[in-house]
Amino acid sequence: MNKMNSMNSASPTMEQLINFHDHTMMILSSITAAVAIIMTMMLKNSVSNNKMTESQMTEAIWTTLPAVVLVFIAIPSIKILYMMEEIINPSITIKTIGHQWYWSYEYSDSKKMEFESYMKNPEKDENFRLIEVDNRMTVPYMTQMRIIVSSSDVIHSWTIPSMGVKMDAVPGRLNQISMYVNKPGLFFGQCSEICGMNHSFMPIAMESINMKSFIKWMNNK
Repeated sequence: MNKMNSMNSASPTMEQLINFHDHTMMILSSITAAVAIIMTMMLKNSVSNNKMTESQMTEAIWTTLPAVVLVFIAIPSIKILYMMEEIINPSITIKTIGHQWYWSYEYSDSKKMEFESYMKNPEKDENFRLIEVDNRMTVPYMTQMRIIVSSSDVIHSWTIPSMGVKMDAVPGRLNQISMYVNKPGLFFGQCSEICGMNHSFMPIAMESINMKSFIKWMNNK
């Protein structure tokens, strides 16, 4: 059952996306059940009106009702879209660059620091096979961050499902997203844009720690 649901959220954005998914599925389930009941009643009903050519009331209902349903879906959808795009006074800016086939990260707020993140050899490392990396992206939790995404060669996509984050890395273009991690932990993602032969072997590993440990990590890096 857990494999059918979304990943546990680790950010306010993902929480809103899960709530929107449940909200939409409730509406779709209600529509499906209503249509199934109406079709069953029509199949069991042998009475028909062969002389009826039109019904203004019926046409008004099946035109107005779907429009009302779409409004109930569109309002929370637009709200989440604007929330995902808004950059709110970020305390930290991290630049991530896609390469064939690995990621590199740049921290430049306090001091210039950059490193590359390659997938570990699956034959030698047994834990987290095919998603563990040699250098994890480390961030502080409970801190507003701005992630700048770009690429050095082809189009990639920087994606961490538990964060509700998915942004294309386009050569010659800087895309930015806002990210806020609300708990410590280790979160994984992968490139979500087919980018070549080793597309499946450029995972993303992000570790969130407290601010004190993050500053210590920055000084020791």
